Amino acid sequence: MLEGSCQTFISDCQVRAAAELISHAWDPVVLSALRLGPTRRKDLVTRIAGVSDKVLTQALDRLQARGLVVRGGSADPVSAHTGAVYRLSTLGESFTNGPLAHLAQWAADNQDDLVGRSPTS
Repeated sequence: MLEGSCQTFISDCQVRAAAELISHAWDPVVLSALRLGPTRRKDLVTRIAGVSDKVLTQALDRLQARGLVVRGGSADPVSAHTGAVYRLSTLGESFTNGPLAHLAQWAADNQDDLVGRSPTS
């Protein structure tokens, strides 16, 4: 952790900025799905069980606005009509393969302790 930063936990603290990247439930799931490589939205809907088309579109819009995801056309002219391709940006790759991967591993390592806990435990 950065020494001396966020000592007063002000609203523009780096911890808050990082936490906002995963504040929407589907955003980290979409980022994780894009770790497999560039993907069309319709394929993401299939890949991510339980996400609606509307929620996925909103997540992709948020992630693009934050610079974590890039939307582009298909390099293949034959399949270009099937929709835009989404991929992680360099920033998105660094976040997804770094902090988000560590958070996922922590959750997996502590799953037994996390499951079934009441909010007051």
